[in-house]
Amino acid sequence: MARLVIVSNRVPDPAETSGPRAGGLAVGLAEALTSGTLWFGWSGKTAETTSMTANSVVHNGLTYATIDLGEADYKAYYLGFSNGTLWPIFHMMPGHAVFDRGDYVVYREVNQAFANALLPLLEPDDLIWIHDYQLLGVAAALRAAGVSNRIGFFLHIPFPAPALFEVLPPAKALLEAMLAHDIIGFQTSYDRAHFLGALSSILGLPANDGVVTYRNRQVSCVVTPIGIDADSFAQMATNIARRIDARRMIESLAGRALMIGVDRLDYTKGLPERFDAYRRFLQHYPEHRRQVSFLQIAAPSREEVERYRTLREELNHKTGSINGAYSDFDWVPLRYMTRTAPRSMVAGLYRIARIGLVTPLRDGMNLVAKEYIAAQNPADPGVLILSRFAGAASGMPEALLVNPFDVDGVAEAISLALTMPLDERQARYTALMARVREVSAAAYCREFTGWLAA
Repeated sequence: MARLVIVSNRVPDPAETSGPRAGGLAVGLAEALTSGTLWFGWSGKTAETTSMTANSVVHNGLTYATIDLGEADYKAYYLGFSNGTLWPIFHMMPGHAVFDRGDYVVYREVNQAFANALLPLLEPDDLIWIHDYQLLGVAAALRAAGVSNRIGFFLHIPFPAPALFEVLPPAKALLEAMLAHDIIGFQTSYDRAHFLGALSSILGLPANDGVVTYRNRQVSCVVTPIGIDADSFAQMATNIARRIDARRMIESLAGRALMIGVDRLDYTKGLPERFDAYRRFLQHYPEHRRQVSFLQIAAPSREEVERYRTLREELNHKTGSINGAYSDFDWVPLRYMTRTAPRSMVAGLYRIARIGLVTPLRDGMNLVAKEYIAAQNPADPGVLILSRFAGAASGMPEALLVNPFDVDGVAEAISLALTMPLDERQARYTALMARVREVSAAAYCREFTGWLAA
């Protein structure tokens, strides 16, 4: 049986890929992280120069192979082109994008370094599965070195509209590099349509049922949305909700409803707009004041980048302004935490929350929405308020779908969620939970690897 080789920008510490702290890619790939699999990528450490060879360790039968990045390469490849250029463009926020040709050159060099370090580890029948926007050029570098293995790529973030993608100076080169894969996977049909549109407008390549022929290679473009292990998460949420620390949270609510948001501190998550919508809710629906407490957890992200520090300061200001205007002696309307919370504790908080507020301005999938539903008590479920610009929205129509830019609309949805009768909440939950179970992490891995092995 062919070995699966997973390639990602970051490889987690093996000690943190299981248990309650696991999250992100490790959760989505749990079905694929079996004995014999090789997981290759960046260690998360920086050094004077980028490693030429990988350092390998075996843990629970899984091989983790990592390289360190040179400090200068990290700044140009990761902070520069990946997150300063690709991230905002792919999330359709060109106002945040900065293009530096030097950063792009280093991006290509680091992708080449990934390929060079991976080459000695490969076996002839390996199936190679590359992940995300930081590594668009690795497959092309492997092909140039003579690798003929099946190579797949999955984009975890959105793909922008073709007209916006063309803003990127190296748009043509990036598309050509992506066509070195055999399979390219997207979260939604919209993302795939945008990619195929870019191939047509920039390279003049037609697509027949998502299959593109380029340089005598057939490339299949597929939709394979990522999911979670809903039943496992539900069990974790149930167990944690019984613990004393969760009971302390319940006691602090003093009978009020909890509304929760959990996000990385990033401008794509729409947190300023979310806080503005909550203020508008308190203004327009005074009957709900003192009846709800909003907890926003926003884990720090890319704090060395100025725009992220500015975002944090903006949210601090909005929090103070809302609480200053609406707090009472025994009620603080908004609790804002800027530290990482254990995934298990977050699961327990989801279970006791009457509202899950998930309103990114643009998102590839957003597993928070699925985790919130999985954590609910079927007898008394909460209500999910979800941005229609999250990839999850297309598969969760029973949520209250909102435009995150419309603060009045989000405020109205909060009021609706708080007054929604139990039978309607149960009906929405039942339908959503069925969808979350169906589009699972295991289904995602099986479907993509099935395409890759075909």
